[in-house]
Amino acid sequence: MHTIVFEADTPAGRAFDLTLIALILLSVIVVSVETITGLSPLAYLWLRRMEWALTVVFTLEYMLRLVAVRRPFAYAKSFFGLVDLFAILPTWISLFVPGARVLLVVRVLRLLRIFRVLKLTRYLSEAAVIGTALRASMRKIVVFLLAVATVVVIVGSLMYVVEGPTRGFTSVPTSMYWAVVTLTTVGYGDISPRTPLGQALASLVMILGYGIIAVPTGIVSAEFSHQGRLLAAASTQSCPSCSAEGHPVGAGFCAWCGVAL
Repeated sequence: MHTIVFEADTPAGRAFDLTLIALILLSVIVVSVETITGLSPLAYLWLRRMEWALTVVFTLEYMLRLVAVRRPFAYAKSFFGLVDLFAILPTWISLFVPGARVLLVVRVLRLLRIFRVLKLTRYLSEAAVIGTALRASMRKIVVFLLAVATVVVIVGSLMYVVEGPTRGFTSVPTSMYWAVVTLTTVGYGDISPRTPLGQALASLVMILGYGIIAVPTGIVSAEFSHQGRLLAAASTQSCPSCSAEGHPVGAGFCAWCGVAL
C-alpha cells in the first residue's frame, strides 16, 4: 500500500498518482465553475454532487495515507499531510459554515506531486536547493527586515513632522504606510509630500528603495549557489515510516527518522 500510495516507481503507484492528479484538476475546475453566476439550477446541483463525490474520494485517500505509514502523525503534520487535510476540510465545514467551500482551491497545491509522478528528479533536486537556501538565508533576511522596519519608523516619523496632517499625513502609522509604499517603489499615489523638504526626503527614500530590493536577492542567490554545489540529485522514494521525500539517489536510510528505505 505504501509503494502504491506514496511512490511512483511502480506501474500501480504511477497510475494511482496520475489518477489522483486528474481528480485534483477536476475538483479545482468544479469549484471554480460553481462560482460563476447565471448557471442553471440543474448545473449547480450536478456540480455540488461532483464536489461531494470528489471529497469522499480524497477523504478515503487521506485515510489510506495515514494507514500506509508507520508514523501517521509524522505524515499528518508534514507539508503534504497538511495540504491533504486542508483539501478535504472545507467541504465538510461547509455543512456548518456556508461559503467555506471556496477554500477548496487549496487542492491545487497537491499538484506539486506531479514532480514525483513524472520522475522529474532534476526538479526535485532544484526544489531541495531552494528550500535549503531559503532556510539558510532566514537569519540574514530577518536581520535585514528589522533594519528595513527601523528605516520605515524613522522615515515615517520624519515625514509626519515635515508634512503634517493637513497634507494627508494624519498620523505616524499613516506616514509609515507611505514610507513602505515608497520604499518598495510601489507608489500608489494616495498620499504624497507637498513641501520641498518632504519631496527631498521622498527622493532619498525612493533611491534607498532600489538598493534595499537588491539586498535579499543577493543573500538568497549566494545561498542558491552554495547549496547547489552541496546537494545531490533527489530520488522519488518516500520513507515508509514518516513519508519524507527528497532523499539523495542511492540513499539507504531516511535522513529524517533513520528508517531503512
